[in-house]
Amino acid sequence: MSTVEWEIAMPFGSVVVPKHPRRTAMSSGVTVDVSRETGESEPKKNDDSAVKSFPSDIGKLRESLSLDPTDIIDPMQATRCLAVANQKGGVAKTTTVVNLAAALTVLGSRVLVVDMDPQGNASSALGLSREPDSIGTYEVLVSGAAIVDAAVTVPGLPGLRAVPATVDLAGADIELVSQVARETRLRKALEIYLEEQSEAGDPVDFVLLDCPPSLGLLTVNALVAAGEVLIPLQSEYYAMEGLSHLVSTVDMIQQHLNPNLAITAILLTMFDGRTRIAPQVAEEVRKHFSAELLETVVPRSVRLSEAPSYGQTVLQYDPTSVGARAYLAVARELDRRASDQIDLTDKVDSPVKATEV
Repeated sequence: MSTVEWEIAMPFGSVVVPKHPRRTAMSSGVTVDVSRETGESEPKKNDDSAVKSFPSDIGKLRESLSLDPTDIIDPMQATRCLAVANQKGGVAKTTTVVNLAAALTVLGSRVLVVDMDPQGNASSALGLSREPDSIGTYEVLVSGAAIVDAAVTVPGLPGLRAVPATVDLAGADIELVSQVARETRLRKALEIYLEEQSEAGDPVDFVLLDCPPSLGLLTVNALVAAGEVLIPLQSEYYAMEGLSHLVSTVDMIQQHLNPNLAITAILLTMFDGRTRIAPQVAEEVRKHFSAELLETVVPRSVRLSEAPSYGQTVLQYDPTSVGARAYLAVARELDRRASDQIDLTDKVDSPVKATEV
C-alpha cells in the first residue's frame, strides 16, 4: 500500500486533488476538479436501457446543466438521513443543504429538507413561505404536527420537498425543555413520514437536516434523527477547533441517544487555493479524518452568494457556474460512498493516512 500524494489543481489552486487518484471498486470517493478550465466529474453510467423520465422542470434544468441522460442516482434501498451540522457559523451549512438537495433531485433522487435553523435561511433560499401561520418545523417538534402536513414542494424542483422554519422556531429550544422525550421528537415524526411515503409508493431517498450554529436541543434532535453527519468545514484557521467540539458532541449522542450515528462526510467549503491557510487546513483534516473527508471541495463562488437573494439554488440561478458543478460532484460522491463507512469519531487522536491499493 502506498500513501496518496496531494497537489493543488489549477487555476489558482481551486481544488485539492490527489496526484494519483484511487480507482478501486470500493473507493470512498472520486477525484473531481470543479475549476472552470476542466470538465465535470465522470458521471455514473446506468446500465438500464431505458432512460429515466423527469418532470419538465427537472428536464429543462438537466439540459441547462448538460447532463447525460444516464447520469442519475439509483433509488436508495433505505432512506439516508444526513444532519448537516457545525456549531461554527458561516461555514456554508445552509448553502450546502439547499444546493446538495437540488443536485440530488436533479440526479433523480427524492429528497426531503428539514430546516432546523430558526434563521430560516434554507427556507428562504428554496423560495418557501415563512409566515407565522404556516406549518413548519416548530409545529412538528413542539405541537406534534405531521411532516406530511408541513412539507411543501420546492418551486421548480419537483421531487424536492422541504419543511420550512418559521419565526416561532426561535423559541423551540426553550419550549422543548419541558416536553416528554424532547430529544427524539424529530426522529419519531420522520419515521412516521418515511413509512407513509413508502406505503404510498413514493419513498424518500435522502433527508437533509439543516442544523443551527449551536449545540442546543434543535441540533440534538437532528443528530438523534440522523444516521449520518455531514460537516461543512470552512478552509480557515478556526475550523479545526469547532470540528473537535462537534466530534465530542457526536460521540456523546452515540453513547446515550443514537448508537447508529456516524460522521460519514466532511466537506471543505469556501476553498481558495491562492491562500496559504486553505491547503494547510485541508492537510490537517486529512491527517485525522482521511476516511470521511470528501475529495470534492467547494471553492469560493460569487454565484453561490447571489443565488439565495433570488430564492433559488445555484443550479437554478446559474447552471454553468463552478458552484453548481461542485455540488453536483458532491452529490455523485455521496452516492458512491457506502452509508456504513468507517466511523472515526472516537479515534481523533489516531491520525489515518489516505492509502491506495
